[in-house]
Amino acid sequence: MDVLEISKKILHEGPVCDHCLGRQFAKLSTGLSNRERGQAMKLALALEGDRIYKSENDDSLLKELVPCSAFARKTLRVEGEDEQCWVCLDQFKKLDDWAAEVAKALEGLEYSTFLVGTKVSGLLSENEEMLWAEAGTAYAEQLKTELNREVGKRIAEKVDKEVDFGNPDIVITLDLATHKFELQVRSVYIYGRYLKKVRGIPQTRWPCRKCKGRGCESCGFTGKQYQESVDELIKGPVVEAFEATDTAFHGSGREDIDALMLGSGRPFVVEAKSPVKRSTDLGALAAQINETATGKVEVKDLRFVEKGMIETLKSSRADKTYKLKVTFKEPVSEEKLKSCLEALSGKEIAQQTPKRVVHRRADLVRKRHVHSITLDELKDDGNAYITVNCEGGLYVKELISGDEGRTNPSLTGLLGFQALVEDLDVVNVEI
Repeated sequence: MDVLEISKKILHEGPVCDHCLGRQFAKLSTGLSNRERGQAMKLALALEGDRIYKSENDDSLLKELVPCSAFARKTLRVEGEDEQCWVCLDQFKKLDDWAAEVAKALEGLEYSTFLVGTKVSGLLSENEEMLWAEAGTAYAEQLKTELNREVGKRIAEKVDKEVDFGNPDIVITLDLATHKFELQVRSVYIYGRYLKKVRGIPQTRWPCRKCKGRGCESCGFTGKQYQESVDELIKGPVVEAFEATDTAFHGSGREDIDALMLGSGRPFVVEAKSPVKRSTDLGALAAQINETATGKVEVKDLRFVEKGMIETLKSSRADKTYKLKVTFKEPVSEEKLKSCLEALSGKEIAQQTPKRVVHRRADLVRKRHVHSITLDELKDDGNAYITVNCEGGLYVKELISGDEGRTNPSLTGLLGFQALVEDLDVVNVEI
């Protein structure tokens, strides 16, 4: 079936606008808009209709064109305007309105790129399926594809920004059924490292154990088990700097609440959600965070990254270095302690999920490596200071305590009496 015959079949269903007629041939004659294709098809049909009318005195094709073609109306000397398109219900008459409304909503937002998407109503989807049933889809494109492009071009002209199909700063979704739209502003992601200089602060917000975060007398109706967290100490200045609605914190692992995070710091990404601003002086932001945290937490090496960095942090099993203060149930000689530590160095450790976390983690046996474990100092009071470098995921407290046999080998098991970690500091996280 040739293009004129296809066009006639579409017209049999009712008046059709230039866009919807031309869209059925979108993959033909590049360099034309669908509107131009539709106009060309209607002109060709009007010429054919006029030929038939003059040679056969048959004006049926021209009359079929009258509701949607000025050419046909002029030929038959009929007054009138184009009637509503049966396919799109005249959506293409609203392109400028959409663009104006969206451009106004974008005022005040900092962005470089955007992308338009369209949610098509059920009726329009049904109409398009009827159109395809008549015309086929060999050369066609979807209604929403053309709407996205045409509205996008008009917005770009108004706001002087570029369309980005890969990673736009803002996605604009048009809802044709409600004539409303939604702006989805891409988050800003900032990578850095944090140091935790006081004990008793979790990495992220910890819901109250009694009320599960709802608020009760036990937590002072805050819903929090601990009133501060690394996440929350960083959050305020980030929200303010980017005028964001909220933040999300993504860390490369986490230290225990009673542990310090020292040395080079722990890598993290903070996500600023729905930001009004997308740029800021990260040096000044780090200074503001550190001032607000009043010595409890310090951030450094802040830089902008893409979302993929979160997956890198989460998927990498970072090696870690710890400084431990260890106490013993019985006196231990330096010679024996060093011998036991040497026996652990370079070994694979089998750890059944520790009792202290088994309520929130699957009870499995995991194997992790100790790269090195050395004695820094054995004090006169019997306390030992030990450095451990190990594979990420190793439970270091249990490496020392043995966790009643759930970790093997362990320092306790090798000594033959109980050893416990009194203080634990993380001094390096390698990714």
